[in-house]
Amino acid sequence: MQTLSVSSLNEQIKAVLESTFARVLVEGELSRVTIHNSGHIYFTLKDASSSIKAVMFKGNASKLKFELQEGLKVILDGAITLYKPRGEYQINCFSIQPSGHGALALAYEQLKNKLASQGYFDTTIKKSLPKFPKKIALITSATGAALQDMLRVAQNRYRVLEIDIYDVLVQGENAAPAILKALSLADTKRYDIIVVGRGGGSIEDLWAFNEESVADAIFKAKTPIVSAVGHEIDWVISDFVADLRAPTPSAAMEMILPDTNELYQYIDSVELQYIQLLKQKVYNSKQELTHLMNLYSGHSIEKKISQKIEDVKQLQTSYNQTISFKMQSFSKEIESIKTRFPHVIYSRINIAQNQVTTMQKMLESNNPKLKSKKGFVQISKDAKVIDIASLEVDELFDLMSDRVMVSAKVLEKRDI
Repeated sequence: MQTLSVSSLNEQIKAVLESTFARVLVEGELSRVTIHNSGHIYFTLKDASSSIKAVMFKGNASKLKFELQEGLKVILDGAITLYKPRGEYQINCFSIQPSGHGALALAYEQLKNKLASQGYFDTTIKKSLPKFPKKIALITSATGAALQDMLRVAQNRYRVLEIDIYDVLVQGENAAPAILKALSLADTKRYDIIVVGRGGGSIEDLWAFNEESVADAIFKAKTPIVSAVGHEIDWVISDFVADLRAPTPSAAMEMILPDTNELYQYIDSVELQYIQLLKQKVYNSKQELTHLMNLYSGHSIEKKISQKIEDVKQLQTSYNQTISFKMQSFSKEIESIKTRFPHVIYSRINIAQNQVTTMQKMLESNNPKLKSKKGFVQISKDAKVIDIASLEVDELFDLMSDRVMVSAKVLEKRDI
């Protein structure tokens, strides 16, 4: 038997393996997935009781539509090779398909979950679209029916709009880079809105709008972005990231552009509201002006003078009425006095006459000349009649009878 070197043995084994297993389909679960800086992917494929190493070189790895994840069940299409330096055999993968899923469907779900977790779909950060855009950009195929639909709707609804068209590939491997380039350029032109879209198709036809690079460009754009891809039932990643999702390209134009006829009606309505508001303002202003004029006239010098004159007139009228009333009252009293005066006068005269008669009688009874008794005189001092008991020793006084008056002096005073 010939003795072989290790290298020779590995070389023979490599030849046998690679010729015998030139093409294999193997199903298993991914484990220890490692993406090398070179772009190659190394991993292990296993089932319940065995495992085998595998590699997918950069050229084939770049064609993957989904991300290889730990625990993902897949079907490998490849060939058995032997790595001669270590004597290890492995599967050289040409392509990988998810087990039970389409590769694109899985890639779609993976990217959707990834971007959602990063906040790309957050509605609170979506930009609002202007109600009356002046200039928009359409990023789509210049030869596609979608563009003609969008232009037709724009012509019917809003003819004053300025539209720039960015002709790009909308399917195939070169579509995503073309869309990305157009988005980056249009975002620097200060458009009011950018519409990115195309007509319907299969998931493969629409895949450019599921690429992460396109989603990232839409998310970072400063201009409001509208995603108008496919038919109403088609949902792509750009729909979730964009500021507005339209079910179809033509629907996008209906959603972002005002209808000219409706605009005319709106203008008429605004004009009517404005006229009514203006009339109300004028009416309110007139009312306010009238109120101010009334306030001014009520506090003006002319008004105050007029008020004082009116007050004087009222006082004069009141005075005249009072005087007239008093005069009437006095007239009635005078008539009453005239009626009662003679009787009162006569009564007072009689009383006076009676008093005079009484006084005459008293005078006659006290007149010394009329005294008839001898030895009785009237004692007076300083022309006043006094009582003899009031006189003191040495005091002068007068004695008067009906014919004689004698001046005397008290020499002695005794009680008897």
